[in-house]
Amino acid sequence: MKNTFLLMALLAPLLISAKPLRSSADTLQPFVAKHELAGAVALVADRDGVLSVDAVGFADIAVGRKLNTDAMFWIASQTKGMTAAALMMLVDEGKVALDDPVEKHLQEFRGQMVVAERDGAHVLLKKPGHPITIREVLSHTSGLPFKSAIEEPTLDGLPLDKAVCSYAMTTLQTEPGTHYQYSNAGINTAARIIEVVSGKKYEDFMQERLFDPLGMKDTTFWPKEEQLSRLAKSYRPDTAKTNLEEFGLGQLTMPLTDRHRRFPMPAGGLFSTAGDTAKFCQMLLRGGEFNGKRYLSEAAFKELTRRQTPEPLKQSYGLGLSVGGDWFGHGGAHATNMEIRPDEGLVLIWMVQHGGYPGEGGKAQGVFKNRARQKFGK
Repeated sequence: MKNTFLLMALLAPLLISAKPLRSSADTLQPFVAKHELAGAVALVADRDGVLSVDAVGFADIAVGRKLNTDAMFWIASQTKGMTAAALMMLVDEGKVALDDPVEKHLQEFRGQMVVAERDGAHVLLKKPGHPITIREVLSHTSGLPFKSAIEEPTLDGLPLDKAVCSYAMTTLQTEPGTHYQYSNAGINTAARIIEVVSGKKYEDFMQERLFDPLGMKDTTFWPKEEQLSRLAKSYRPDTAKTNLEEFGLGQLTMPLTDRHRRFPMPAGGLFSTAGDTAKFCQMLLRGGEFNGKRYLSEAAFKELTRRQTPEPLKQSYGLGLSVGGDWFGHGGAHATNMEIRPDEGLVLIWMVQHGGYPGEGGKAQGVFKNRARQKFGK
């Protein structure tokens, strides 16, 4: 007992002087104050729920509209992982296989050629070693380009079937399975296979099989007026690179509510919130299960989240997801990010709308993630 009191006496000064980790809001506010970050929603979750969620800064600097935790964001290429997860549901059902040739389901891809040699304006084509596969279009190794020439000026201006037909008429840039070429065209092609195999529109399949069951009520390709009132505006460095200036969503057709001229883009068209995105990520953190419902088999989950790119390549990519040594996830064009860390049991969601940062704003995401892992990691 005497030794116990002595130990407590020695530890008391340390316990008194120890400072608790600051909240995400406290650590991020200095970036906002220095005009290096417009605003951010930072969320941490584990298998069972949200551990913390903080909002700092502004959704609209000009009018002083503050960013709230339910703010909407264009999550862009984070859509890729959700599209890939949806296709893996069909793999689980035995309706498609990852190594199926794309042309098995989409006949327009038959006879596609690959560039053999290029000499200025002269291009020599040849038949590829094998037709591109579903695995390859989901892992950016098919040889398809980023997009086709007719997807201009925006990426959401063509119905999915017409966009995918344009990819089929495009020559492959590299031999399938040998190179990494980040490709919206590949992910969109996988989504078209979802339509053909399921008999449902891609957007309906996503809503019925993923968004509604997971409770992702604010995840959509067409934000409603109420959701638009919560949409964060996008910012980038001004010409002097000392402050922020607003810029628009030039890759998308306006208005965003238009269902006649705007079409769902499986490779990058979704809008969402931190809370909604966290639910999808929690499902992945739990190995394909969420709230008692299994969305993906263990085998499908492992394929989705393991490295699919050949080892000689420096890029490590799964199916619609980037894959690191101890994490997987994806970012978006305007700097949103989702990261799942299974060994630590954490989901890290970073919601911003930025096309670059002045000063040290680019360090804000790392500050948030480091603090979250220190406070909540195993």
